[in-house]
Amino acid sequence: MRKKIPALLAILHFVFSSVALAGTISGSPHDFLGYSGDESGEICKPCHAPHQTKPLPAPLWNQELTTDTYTMYDSTPTSLLKTAPPASIDAKMRLQPESSSKMCLSCHDGTVAHENFGDLADGAIPPHGDALTSADLGMDHPISFVYDTSLSVIERDLYDPATKLSGIVGSMGTINDDMLFEGRMECSTCHDVHNKRAVAGTKLLLKDNAGSSLCLTCHDK
Repeated sequence: MRKKIPALLAILHFVFSSVALAGTISGSPHDFLGYSGDESGEICKPCHAPHQTKPLPAPLWNQELTTDTYTMYDSTPTSLLKTAPPASIDAKMRLQPESSSKMCLSCHDGTVAHENFGDLADGAIPPHGDALTSADLGMDHPISFVYDTSLSVIERDLYDPATKLSGIVGSMGTINDDMLFEGRMECSTCHDVHNKRAVAGTKLLLKDNAGSSLCLTCHDK
């Protein structure tokens, strides 16, 4: 019995230490309590609310939505557009970002201020600097495309997301389990918006990209 007690204490220490170290919205780049408009001090309110939210297929979305039209990634060189067939990723890509990424872009395209949520519409502090993407996504990593086994067969430098483990700390799930949204690559494939599993000191990345580790989760190089 004496030997079991230290072992149990060690397990409990590990569990509660992990909980204590788990990331939270508070103090993260998505903590907007320092901005005007949220006098209630409700840290979730700039993005989510229990009532009178936006008609978007997302959990009670409260932030104003962008109305931008985006230039999506195109892997076909401009000079070949009239003669080359569409690349496989292009063929699987949506014409515009899907809802999960559009929520991110509502702020990050620079058209909607942090404070524009609920019935507030006079904010003046949109993301800036390297947090700003603009509506031209043509030179950013493609988003809102279907990443499945068939794509990995055509694009041989991609792992099969149905079988390749994500490698996210604490998970034994595949890329499809942990990183895709209805089988699509979206902004939140790489970025943990709620800072639950994000690597400290990164831009809310799900995995540290030292040595291109995050990139090599999907890319077989």
